[in-house]
Amino acid sequence: MTRWIARRLGAGLVVIWVVATGTFALVSLAPGDFASRLADPRLPAAARERWRRDFGLDRPLPARYLSWLGSAVRGDLGISWQYRRPVTALLADALPPTLLLAGLGLLLETAGGLGIATLQVLRARSCLDRGLTLASLLAYALPAFTVALGLVWLFSYTLGWLPPSHLLSPAGELATGWARHRDVLAHAVLPVLTIGLTGMGALARYMRGSLVDEHTQGYVLAARARGCSRRRALLTHALPNALLPLITVLGLSLPFLVSGSLLVEVVFAWPGMGQLLYQAAQARDIPLLMGGTLLGAAAVVAGSALADLGVAWLDPRVRA
Repeated sequence: MTRWIARRLGAGLVVIWVVATGTFALVSLAPGDFASRLADPRLPAAARERWRRDFGLDRPLPARYLSWLGSAVRGDLGISWQYRRPVTALLADALPPTLLLAGLGLLLETAGGLGIATLQVLRARSCLDRGLTLASLLAYALPAFTVALGLVWLFSYTLGWLPPSHLLSPAGELATGWARHRDVLAHAVLPVLTIGLTGMGALARYMRGSLVDEHTQGYVLAARARGCSRRRALLTHALPNALLPLITVLGLSLPFLVSGSLLVEVVFAWPGMGQLLYQAAQARDIPLLMGGTLLGAAAVVAGSALADLGVAWLDPRVRA
């Protein structure tokens, strides 16, 4: 186990380095830079060059990369050019809203997808099964921004039940305690529904196939031969083994918890990681963009390792 962890850690560090290096090169070599976006077009060339020197953009690309890499290895992600604040502080402020939004969305997606798949297998080839299949495919095919705009139109502008955007209302900004938490949860309902509904369809289709495969295995047929009902055989015997692939899916969803959903956060003006990195990419804020890239790459590596550990812990065949 120690050797496995050491190998995964080494491979993970290489993956993070490759992703960070590629991102730095792509952002730096793209036309334009942060200074050109800030400078007035009417400024003379000398003033523009002074802007470039202030942000270190006049240095050669290898020198800038080595300087950033050396600081990142020491844990210093630099100062955001756009916000004039440490990158670590900006990421720390944006991470809790993203964890709240993505965590609740994944919980809804997992519970709903698993429930729909189980119901479909129990009522296989029925009208309910066909209706749920159509609904799952529709939810999977619809883009997230279409679902988001539809929910805003229905629940915010037509019914007036829920706020359409942002994390807090003006009154919620001044509130404390439960009143503030209630305001946050009210603002989170629509984006959480968007994430859950768009992911629920794909997960339901995936889990239905896994349950159908397990339902035809010999150990389930043996349980039925011993007098076990179809429902009990499915829920008691087939479902635990069908959940093993779900561990991998949830492990690979960890980056989503960290990086957030770009479309959902932009549509709902949610102040999370997706919104922050979107603004950093627009402004060509390299320190902030690189800090978010490192965090996302680390989440991918950690999620993959945790998924492998979870499957190995639950399935003795994998350990062997």
